Amino acid sequence: MNGILHHLLLTLRLNFRARQALVYGYLVPIFFLLAFGSVFHSSVPPLLHEMGQLVTITILGGACFGMPTGMVSERERGVWRRYRLLPASTAGLIVSAMVARYIIILLAVLMQFGLAWCLYRTPFPAHPLGELVAFSAVCFAFLGMGLIIAMLAGAVPAVQALGQAIFLPMIMIGGVGVPLRTLPPWVQHLAGFLPGRYAVEALDACYLPGGPGLEDSKFALAALLVIGIAACIAGSRMFRWDSGQKLPRGAIPWIVFALAAWAAVGLVAERTGRLAVPIDAQPRPPVAAIARQSPTAIASAKRWQDVTPAETAAITFDDLPRDDGTIAPVSRSLDDLPAASKTRVAGIRHLLDNWPPARQGDVVQRVRNLLCAAGVFDVLEDPDEGAVGYVILDTIRRQVPGEDLEKVLTYIIETPAGGTVLTSVPGLGIQGQITEEAARERSVMYATKLLKRVLGK
Repeated sequence: MNGILHHLLLTLRLNFRARQALVYGYLVPIFFLLAFGSVFHSSVPPLLHEMGQLVTITILGGACFGMPTGMVSERERGVWRRYRLLPASTAGLIVSAMVARYIIILLAVLMQFGLAWCLYRTPFPAHPLGELVAFSAVCFAFLGMGLIIAMLAGAVPAVQALGQAIFLPMIMIGGVGVPLRTLPPWVQHLAGFLPGRYAVEALDACYLPGGPGLEDSKFALAALLVIGIAACIAGSRMFRWDSGQKLPRGAIPWIVFALAAWAAVGLVAERTGRLAVPIDAQPRPPVAAIARQSPTAIASAKRWQDVTPAETAAITFDDLPRDDGTIAPVSRSLDDLPAASKTRVAGIRHLLDNWPPARQGDVVQRVRNLLCAAGVFDVLEDPDEGAVGYVILDTIRRQVPGEDLEKVLTYIIETPAGGTVLTSVPGLGIQGQITEEAARERSVMYATKLLKRVLGK
């Protein structure tokens, strides 16, 4: 054990002496932080919804470039050939090297958190311990991949090519660099076979205020552990001590074994329906289900006053997204918000009482306008979208009597194409515009969520 600890300290010293390791470990994370900050600086607070992606990129850089670069460079200089003479197991030396990289990446992430707060006032993780657990799981999975890269690469330049083969797909289609909600549905399903999706999911769940924490990240954490275990086993079975040493004959089957873990995770996610609901800005349910109804059913409520209790009772709530999810969120726990967000949400509540669209047209149009406002905050990914959604639904309940509200909401749900919709609400302090389709879908979602509350279900 003393030998392994001595090796850990020596590895840390060698890494901090290597320029390339420092570039991948610290300069690249700063570059991505500034790049993301320049793009998402207009959100309030900036970067809050992008920190999961930033941390994942930092881990990817350190694990798939930093660690294999250091290991291959040491192997070329004969360092690992000397390590082989130590009275320590191969597994112990591998674990020591991975722990050293884990510490380096952890310091880089803490640096990012501090810089994000200093430069953009981005809040720190809402669940610090949960964030540490998620970070450790992501590190474990990606460091296993880095070990495979280190064994496959014969020289340092080869590390760059092999690392990019993992890095670029994760950035482009894995939900790490480009948010999944902006990608086509088939790409979102494909991302389920890449560990980057689960990394961002677990990290975001513990970082965002009001996030579910580790409770709703069990599958993501399990997926990362499975991928990491398979990669570590494959990397250790292909381990090379000397640059002149060839890969073992069974290297290809072990690579297939590691990739099979990715496929297994994706297939389980697909079979259990975890990839079925699109995460893009225009999800299908429940509007798609309503569109499949007969024209007679939709036309039965041409006037909202004619809506019957039977029609209201026929509305189902099975396909509603979760209140604490990323689609149509509703967050009642306003006390958990940062002070700046509390002030902002209170201001929006005050604006709603005198907001012109909430006073124009008949009662159906007024309610539809308010529901669209919640949809705008949702689709544009406002950091306070859940709290604003709750405040808007509460405003509707205060302005429309109970029995009339049931009929109005049922009418809106049954006639998603009726009336007019708002695609922007600058009067409520948010800039940007969404599509008419997204506005109609979100208004139906929020109407269904409010109806469920009004009915006590």
